Amino acid sequence: MEVTGSLSAGSLREKLQRELEAEHVEVEDTSANRCATSFKVLVVSPKFEGKPLLQRHRLVNSCLSEEMKNIHAFEQKTLTPEQWEKEKLK
Repeated sequence: MEVTGSLSAGSLREKLQRELEAEHVEVEDTSANRCATSFKVLVVSPKFEGKPLLQRHRLVNSCLSEEMKNIHAFEQKTLTPEQWEKEKLK
């Protein structure tokens, strides 16, 4: 699948929710002029249960492998639902 003009915060959000069965996803386009080359994401998924941080990030990167070819900067935070609930209380 070739990814070009269709890359957006919304398309990344939808794919992460679908592929990772995410309960909560936030995607922010942090690139200059919102040109879809730099993103910051928060993904909350039960698929992260029992997995170390590196393995969680690899799941996200694998999910977005085609999109990553056109992304120059990518910051991610990956949480389990339990961690997300604790985070919201802070």
